[in-house]
Amino acid sequence: MPIGAIKPVAPSEDKRWRIVHAAMRRNGFRRDALIETLHTVQESFGYVDDISLRYVAQSLRVPLSAAYGVITFYHFFSLKPPGQHTCVVCTGTACYIKQANQLLQCAEEKLHILPGETTPDGLVSLLTARCVGSCGIAPVVVIDGAVEGNMTPERMTAQVTRWRDGQP
Repeated sequence: MPIGAIKPVAPSEDKRWRIVHAAMRRNGFRRDALIETLHTVQESFGYVDDISLRYVAQSLRVPLSAAYGVITFYHFFSLKPPGQHTCVVCTGTACYIKQANQLLQCAEEKLHILPGETTPDGLVSLLTARCVGSCGIAPVVVIDGAVEGNMTPERMTAQVTRWRDGQP
């Protein structure tokens, strides 16, 4: 940080801010460390909220509009806390041809949310991905990080029901 620059104060006493600060310090508080720093925030907190985005932008001397542009451009970043469980429906060509849209519709109906949303109780986040690289077992759904191939609406319904019943 340049001499005489004002060091932004972390948004809270949460120790995870030390990890974020260390990432910025490791990169010399350079503007080009924005994406790496936002990744650190995402990994530390599970998402990047408005307060985090403002803190990082101020610390790296990046316009808030530029930081917001980065966070909304890249699919990896989330502006909302994730659900306890995640369901990612692949919408790539192979999965689309094998009726991934039916899987997505089934999940929407059972969870009462749209892609990119989390159930009001914070239990499940429903997401889509352009391709998860498992075209040979299409249609594919990634459930809590595990790739599930040859998915059917029946299996999708069973999974959502297990989540609702408090099972993994």
